[in-house]
Amino acid sequence: MVMRTAHLAKQRGTLMFEMAMAMTILVVAVLPLGLSLLSDAKLFRVAYQRAVAMEIVDGEIEILAAGGGRDVPEGAQPWVVHAESAINLPPGRFLLTRQGNHLRLEWSAGGKAGVGPVAREVTVK
Repeated sequence: MVMRTAHLAKQRGTLMFEMAMAMTILVVAVLPLGLSLLSDAKLFRVAYQRAVAMEIVDGEIEILAAGGGRDVPEGAQPWVVHAESAINLPPGRFLLTRQGNHLRLEWSAGGKAGVGPVAREVTVK
């Protein structure tokens, strides 16, 4: 019985080449898709954090406009919020500024969080 080793080696080489090409095509197709998903996840996180900040600032400014802002001293001071959703925000601070009967509540992230400042203003009657 005669074995053709050259023929088997050629088949193995062709199979290895096909496998390498298939893996290359898979990497070229899947890698950009994975990077796109990471980019979208970051975008969604920033949008969610901005929405949370807007909800908290809107709620607090409504309370202040309804009469809670009458006792606030003149000038700018840090404002403490009691919303449990504030734990979903990146590190930052709430700042309340009063000038006469005009109130401004602003949240700004500390550092580069990607979330811009959120501010609301109201005039207390």
